[in-house]
Amino acid sequence: MSQMYKPPHPGETLKEDILPALNLTITEAAKQLGVTRATLSRVLNKRAAISPEMALRIERWLGVENGGRADLWLGQQTTYDLWQVRKSRIPKVQRAVLIAV
Repeated sequence: MSQMYKPPHPGETLKEDILPALNLTITEAAKQLGVTRATLSRVLNKRAAISPEMALRIERWLGVENGGRADLWLGQQTTYDLWQVRKSRIPKVQRAVLIAV
């Protein structure tokens, strides 16, 4: 069986692609985003998720035309979160029995 593709945490994208492209430190980026350095650091190091508020901050910071769309950042977070759950602890549920009407 082939290994499932592991989607990146959006913090990885920010840390490895966005900050270097903008030549910014974590401290400088946090200031521009209007969050604490600790808050941004938790996201960049995959210890916190991209929240809807953070996604909107990124959208306003980067601009929609530069890949900053909030829904894309939230979608990347959701994809990462689902992958994490699927690989570790798929909840056991009883399958629904569909009744013809």
